[in-house]
Amino acid sequence: MSDNKILVKEITNMDVDFTQWYTDIVKKAELCDYSFVKGCMIIEPYGFAIWENIQQILDK
Repeated sequence: MSDNKILVKEITNMDVDFTQWYTDIVKKAELCDYSFVKGCMIIEPYGFAIWENIQQILDK
């Protein structure tokens, strides 16, 4: 239970900084990670699966 509270404290409030909140959520969900190249991110397997599903829906 206390682990969940720690994770919530590490996520920026959406009303304070939406951009940082979004980044925090994506990082905590392990959908992507930072690369060694500045400005680039690596899409993790779950993030890629979500992206593939979005593409399939939009292609229809």
